[in-house]
Amino acid sequence: MTTPFDYDRNPERFRLVTRVTRQHLTAAQSLYHHLADVLAQIEPQRILDIGCGEGALRATLPARLRPRLVGLDASATMLRAHPPPVVHADAAALPFVADVFDAAVAINVLDHLPERPSRSTRPIVSLSPGERSSPPPPAATTRRGWPTSGGPRPPASTPRTHPGWVASVFGRVQVERWDAPLVRLPDRDAVRDYLVARFVAPGAAVAAAGRVRTPLTVTKRGAVVYARK
Repeated sequence: MTTPFDYDRNPERFRLVTRVTRQHLTAAQSLYHHLADVLAQIEPQRILDIGCGEGALRATLPARLRPRLVGLDASATMLRAHPPPVVHADAAALPFVADVFDAAVAINVLDHLPERPSRSTRPIVSLSPGERSSPPPPAATTRRGWPTSGGPRPPASTPRTHPGWVASVFGRVQVERWDAPLVRLPDRDAVRDYLVARFVAPGAAVAAAGRVRTPLTVTKRGAVVYARK
């Protein structure tokens, strides 16, 4: 089962995710800033942002890299807010020949795909996320402002998001695991918004928020997978 694709039907849910994360982020920088730093180091001439949304990655890139980025999304609603150039297309059927782009980024996209990613680029930066509320690991550290795990506990994964899934297409992968506090929700309203943003019905979100003690820290667990052919 893939994550529901509701970006045209209910774009405000996605925007609520963005607002809650931005307002209550505990890391020194967002994941988008973290990956923008990575892209700035490799200086790609052409970047494809697969599942670009409304342009969060583009906004964090250095000014010199922004004109090199093409946003691609299956949601026409998201693309209307993204600066051009943009392409309206399905991430599972990219409309490009191989090696058109020097780098591609797919953030929170693999959980939407019914099939494995395609060979459309040379390097790819891909996020394989998982979320749950839990105490932070004792050895959690921060590298370049993004929380990574120094402890022995592996990131939560499924066959769809496991780094091996990406490696089966691209061959060479490097995994940056993270398992650390991501957001600190200060009150029940913030907890409610966090739950609604993650597909919990509003009434159930209000009831659940009333049962927890705040402030509540949410740990984000997953991996950033860097892959090359």
